Amino acid sequence: MIPPMFQRGATVLAFFALGFSSPSEAGAVQITAFQQAVAESVSRDGEIAEFYRDRGFAPIWTGESPADLQRRTVLIEALSLARHHGLPVEKYRIEPLLARMASVRSGYARGRMEVALTELYLDFARDMNTGVIDTPRNVRREIVRDIPKRGAGYYLEGLLSDTPGTFIATLAPRSQEYARLMKARMRLERTVARGGWGATVPEGKFEPGDAGSGVIILRERLIAMGYLERSVSARYDAEMTDAVKAFQESHGLAVDGVVGPSTRSALNVSALDRLKSVMVAMERERWLNKPDGLGERHVLVNITDFSARLYDEGKLTFETRSVVGHQDQDRQTPEFSDEMTHMVINPSWYVPRSIVVGEYLPKLRRNPRAVGHIEITDRRGRVVSRNRSFAGYTAKTFPFSMRQKPGPRNALGTVKFMFPNKYNIYLHDTPSKSLFDRTVRAFSHGCVRLSDPHDFAYTLLARQTADPAGEFNRILRTGRETRVNLDTPVPVHLIYRTAFTTPKGEVRFRPDIYGRDAAIWNALEGEGVEIGGIRS
Repeated sequence: MIPPMFQRGATVLAFFALGFSSPSEAGAVQITAFQQAVAESVSRDGEIAEFYRDRGFAPIWTGESPADLQRRTVLIEALSLARHHGLPVEKYRIEPLLARMASVRSGYARGRMEVALTELYLDFARDMNTGVIDTPRNVRREIVRDIPKRGAGYYLEGLLSDTPGTFIATLAPRSQEYARLMKARMRLERTVARGGWGATVPEGKFEPGDAGSGVIILRERLIAMGYLERSVSARYDAEMTDAVKAFQESHGLAVDGVVGPSTRSALNVSALDRLKSVMVAMERERWLNKPDGLGERHVLVNITDFSARLYDEGKLTFETRSVVGHQDQDRQTPEFSDEMTHMVINPSWYVPRSIVVGEYLPKLRRNPRAVGHIEITDRRGRVVSRNRSFAGYTAKTFPFSMRQKPGPRNALGTVKFMFPNKYNIYLHDTPSKSLFDRTVRAFSHGCVRLSDPHDFAYTLLARQTADPAGEFNRILRTGRETRVNLDTPVPVHLIYRTAFTTPKGEVRFRPDIYGRDAAIWNALEGEGVEIGGIRS
C-alpha cells in the first residue's frame, strides 16, 4: 500500500523524515495532512526532522493548546526586541506569517505554517545567541574565532520548557558588558535621531587660554557628548581643559588637555559611526557567548586598546599595557581564544619561518655574519657555521631554522606565556620597553608583548605557590630555559573592541587600527542590520 503522502506527491526525503524505513511500514500508519506537510518542509534539515519525529510531529506553534498560544506570544514579544539587540529586523517579520495563519483552512497549510514559524524562531535564536555573522573569518581572515554554536535541538527543546519566555531571554549574552553595550546603543541611537553632536571642531590647535568661534564649537560639542556642563564661557578655561582630558582618557589618547590633530579627529567622529562601533561590539560579544562564560579566571587582551587584563570571578585583578601586531596584514594579531597552560622563564626565541625568510635571509645573503646574535641551526638542532655563503638560497630552499638563546637581548625578554595554538601567538616580555610609552602600540609580528610581564607572572603563580615572586626570580637567576606549568589552565581571549564599557557603564572608544570593524559593519548591513529602521 502506498501511503497517502506519496499519493500527494511528497518527496522520498519526507518519507524518511517521518521515520519510516519502507513504504510498507508507512502504509500501516494513518498519516495526517499536517504530518505530511511538516515532513516535507523539514526533510532537508535532519535536526528539525528529528525534533518533530521524536514528538510524533505534534505542533509547537500552530496547535490550540495554551502552551502553543504561549509560545506564539513569547515569540512575537521576542522578535519585537530584535532592533534593540542590533539584529536585522526585517529578517524576523512575523506579521505576514500571522496573517497567513489566520487564513489557514487545511491541515496541510497548517503544517507548512508550523515549520515556517520554527525556521523563523531558529534564525532569530541563533542570531541572538551567537551572532548574525555565521563565519567571521569569511569577513576577515584574521578573525579565527570558533563561534560557540548550538544545534537546533538546543533551541527547540529549550522552548518546550514551562517558561519559554525565560528561555528565550537567556539567548542573548548574559554578560554585564553586553547589557552595558545595549544601553549605550540606545543612548547613541537617540543622539543620532536628534541630529548628532552638532558642528565639528574646525582645523587648528586649541589649548587652555584660547578664545573665539572654534572654542565655542568645541565647547558645544563637549557639552553634547556629556563631557562638559552647560556654560556660556567663550574661553578655553579650566573646566574645558578637564573635559578635554576626560575625553582623551576615554578614547585612548595622550591626556594633555590640548586639542591637537589626534584629539580633534576623535572628537569629530560622528555619533552614527560611534553607534556602529557599539553595534559591532555587541555582535562580537555574541561570538563569545560560551555556555560556561569566559572562565572563572581568564585573560582578556583587547587588541585595539593595547591592553591585557586578568579577571578573577568577574573582578579585574591585574592589567598592563601591551604591544600588538603591526597594521600590515601579515603581521596583525588574530582574534581567537585558547587556554594558557604554562610559562617559560628565560625562553629561547625560535624565529618564525616567515621572519627567517622574509627578514633575515636577505641580510644573510649579503653578509653571512649578519644577525649574529641569532643561531642558525639544521634539522637536528646543530649550529650552522657562518663561514659559508647563503647567497644561493631562496625563501623556498633555505633549509635552516634560527634560534636566539636566552639572554638580555632575547626578543621574548625573560618570560613568555604559552597557550599553544596553530597561529604561534603568545604573550611575552620584550627588551624594547620604550614602545610602551607610545599611544598607538602596533609594532610586533603578531604576538602580544607585555609591559609588566613579571608582575603578570606573579599574579598567575599566586594560586599555586606561597611565594610567587621568589619562585619566579629563583628560576630567572639560573639563566636556564625553564617551563613552569600552571596547575589550572587559564583561558585567554584575544578580542578586538573599538567600543567597550567600564563597570560604571561609561563607553570607551578606540581606533579601528586593522579596519576589521568597518568590514564587520558592512557584513552586518549585508545581513539586513539597520540603525533606527534606516540603513546608514
